[in-house]
Amino acid sequence: MAAREDISLRTIIVYIGVMLCAAGIVAQAVAVMTVKRGKWLEMASANVPVRPVNIAPNRGDIWAADGRILATSVPFYELHFDPVAVNAEVFREKVDSLAYCLSAFFKDASKASYKEKLQRARRNNDRYLLINRRRVNHTELKKIRTFPIFRLGKNRGGFIAEVYDRRLQPHQNLASRTIGYLNSSEEGGREGRVGLEAAFENELKGEEGKGMRRMMSGTWMTVAEQEPENGHDIVTTIDVDYQDIVQHALKKQLEKSMATDGCAILMEVKTGDIKAIANMSRGKDGTYSETQNFAISGAGEPGSVIKAATFIALMEDGYVTPEDTIDLGESGVYKFYKRTLREAHGGLGKVTVQQMLEKSANGIAKLVNDYYKDQPEKFVNRWYAMGLDKKTGICLPGEAQPYIKHPKDKTWSGISLPWMAFGYETQFTPLQILAFYNAIANDGQRMRPRLVKEIRSHGEVVKHFDTEEVGGRICSRKTLEYIRQMLEGVVENGTARNVYTEHYRIAGKTGTARIAKGGKYLSGAYRASFVGYFPADEPLYSCIVVIDNPRNGYYATTVSAPVFKEISDKVYSMAYVQYGEPEYETDRSLPVCKDGLKKDFRTIFADLDIEADGWRDAGDTDWVSTVSGEGECIKVEPREIDYSLVPNVMNMGLRDALYVLENAGLKVGVSGAGMVRKQSLQAGSKVLKGSYVLIELR
Repeated sequence: MAAREDISLRTIIVYIGVMLCAAGIVAQAVAVMTVKRGKWLEMASANVPVRPVNIAPNRGDIWAADGRILATSVPFYELHFDPVAVNAEVFREKVDSLAYCLSAFFKDASKASYKEKLQRARRNNDRYLLINRRRVNHTELKKIRTFPIFRLGKNRGGFIAEVYDRRLQPHQNLASRTIGYLNSSEEGGREGRVGLEAAFENELKGEEGKGMRRMMSGTWMTVAEQEPENGHDIVTTIDVDYQDIVQHALKKQLEKSMATDGCAILMEVKTGDIKAIANMSRGKDGTYSETQNFAISGAGEPGSVIKAATFIALMEDGYVTPEDTIDLGESGVYKFYKRTLREAHGGLGKVTVQQMLEKSANGIAKLVNDYYKDQPEKFVNRWYAMGLDKKTGICLPGEAQPYIKHPKDKTWSGISLPWMAFGYETQFTPLQILAFYNAIANDGQRMRPRLVKEIRSHGEVVKHFDTEEVGGRICSRKTLEYIRQMLEGVVENGTARNVYTEHYRIAGKTGTARIAKGGKYLSGAYRASFVGYFPADEPLYSCIVVIDNPRNGYYATTVSAPVFKEISDKVYSMAYVQYGEPEYETDRSLPVCKDGLKKDFRTIFADLDIEADGWRDAGDTDWVSTVSGEGECIKVEPREIDYSLVPNVMNMGLRDALYVLENAGLKVGVSGAGMVRKQSLQAGSKVLKGSYVLIELR
């Protein structure tokens, strides 16, 4: 009995001891979380590297009018290394091999230099060493992960890959200057500097998130406190097919004429939408590329293309009509004070006003001087009334201010008025001249050039930019009828006879002007222009072509006009022959869907309130295909991706196709735009990692 009581007593004592220990542990835990919390947090911060970071959002895409991508962001990786996370013996044995691999891969430093860099970082306890300033793509990253030490993984190998977006223009140099590019900002990020990337920087860039970067288990991890807000997408008016036509025709003529610069713009008459815009300059190696947007910023003396405005002023004031006969004399020489003006091809004698424009007669200066010599402000005010003194207001930065000399200017002289009549002592950009001719084609109504139609977020329209009429009509309907008749005559009977076609009617005007620099005209330097619209009876498109410093002939008739003709022929063919009628936007009840990630489609369909079936059948797969279901419904079907074989990326968009193929270890080439319609490696086949595959989109 005594033994049993002794055992019970000892059991009670042990029980009480355990309970007291448990109570002590709980009390200590409570103290750590409350009374001593500040102390331990301070110690943790002192021993665990922590730093605040901004979390970059995804920059928005820039789209063509039909939804094809003009600019997008693709992932690239910045490489860092934490040598402290690596076992000392492993580091000592493998650092030589790692240095050799890095030197062979980047080819920017010797093996010894890389070894010293890695060892120094370990000695200095540098846990975030930048391995190389060059960022790598996904395929390169997969190769680097196989290097000694790095192959141990992020915890034991200390390898850190930070993802960053790089801006990509899938169509390479098509309208590249208008689309724009990114440069480093003062804050250390990337921002748009030119073109649409700059004009819509605030919309495209999104809002940065906030977070903390903390070293945990030997790896830097970012903990988001405020999620980033991705940028909006920009929908432009550019037609990729038309852009290709315009740019190809311009480049071909620049190479043929060995010109220094050139630009061409195609505009839709009724809306003012810019369907194509090309700017090209010759580099030191003789090749042509887009380096400056001359169409927007390249103001210069326009030459004879301004004669249409001069004749409008004369006809509006009732001084002439197209049928009036003017005696310009047989010499082709006109005297204005101490200056002499000559016709390019000799005297014209008696001609009608219509023929003066058709032959691009400089005798127009004599007409203007005769009628406005004593009232020059009346002539200048006519040009002001046509809106020639105002910028077009296009959304791109850098548009030059047009210049029309005024009689009150200090530089006004006796020859200013007659010289202005045929395009000198004035300054206009190609776009400003085109906007004026577009108004002639558009029943006299000026339209503000539109380059962006919408801003979207996840497919939803955030802001729409309407077409916009600017000011009143440039002239009376009667004068408009006259000038359109005269411009058609230029093509049918005059200096632009070489662009005439029986298939449709073209109206336009040639212009050849000398180029000045620093107030002096350069020897042998000319600007050749042709501007007009087509078809002349029911205008759809207006177009201007400007070529500077051609070396093989400099008259607009043989330099710029043929480019216009090639553009108008192909665009007219596409608008009428291929489609049977002019292009207009169509309303579709269901959107065109590319195959892609299931989670993306869930988000998009929810935001757009689109009904979709098949989510259950899709199961746990990450990728899906979409097909039209019954009525107003889209059906979702599972799509399996096997990364051990060549993946099938047909009908995917560019971004998803790149992601899938690069994750399969393939190097990817891209041509075209839209959805993937062809891939050079057969889906399901076995190939070596690092093999090249070309995908064609349309």
